[in-house]
Amino acid sequence: MTDSPRPQDGPDGSGADGARQATDLDFVGMDGDSPSNKCPAVLAVPGTGDLLQVGRKITDPDTLAMIGRHTDIADDEVAIWTPANLKPALLEALSGNYAPEQTGPGEPSFEDLLAATVRSVVHLEARDTYDPTSPEFLKWQQDGDTAYDWDSWVALVGAAVDRGVRFRRLRIVSEPVSDYIRWEHAISYGNVRAGEELRWLPRHLAFDLPHPVADFFLWDQRLIAYNFTAGNGVDTGRMEYVADPRRIVPVVGMFEMLWERGVPHSDYTPS
Repeated sequence: MTDSPRPQDGPDGSGADGARQATDLDFVGMDGDSPSNKCPAVLAVPGTGDLLQVGRKITDPDTLAMIGRHTDIADDEVAIWTPANLKPALLEALSGNYAPEQTGPGEPSFEDLLAATVRSVVHLEARDTYDPTSPEFLKWQQDGDTAYDWDSWVALVGAAVDRGVRFRRLRIVSEPVSDYIRWEHAISYGNVRAGEELRWLPRHLAFDLPHPVADFFLWDQRLIAYNFTAGNGVDTGRMEYVADPRRIVPVVGMFEMLWERGVPHSDYTPS
């Protein structure tokens, strides 16, 4: 589930992927039931009639074998799953009956993903330092002040918890803990007030358990949003989304094993 590639010039004026060179793309529509609000989607190349699709790559051997009885898939081609909900957008794109210069919703926001969540959210944090320039963290270092503006988070997450969403956060930490983790622990009253279940897992208790090398959110056990931080702990703003069940199921199991060893917030004292 990555952004659509921008067509590159070929020797005949078409893109390397078969689409004619375009300066931009028109967004036509997407599957409204997609849990990630990102794909599948249909886009059109203005002025050429060429269409681009974003969707899940078909990798199931049985399905590929059935396709192979009808047509060959070349090395530079891929079979894409298209849900029935995308038919109206495809018809609009084929007929040209869509608003030109239309744009899609872009990257889904945390608020959008949480609003679409029905059952559960889990969040894994496995770093010992995040943003060391945070004003609240710097102030705590100076005078021990644990004040933090949790109001918007409590309202957002609290509303989801109130409608039945279980929100779990697990922090894997090295001991003795870093100053940043000590501060996070001191202000975690806000996480608790929002209705989160919070656990802490000392790294020496988790060394023999597998887990992804990046922090992530897992939404309803059907979408993972990985986020990446720089070496100094600052968020890079980069996200990677995974909706393939075969790649999600192992992560679900990993998290549950880690969660089982975690220490509830009320019982954990940073050492």
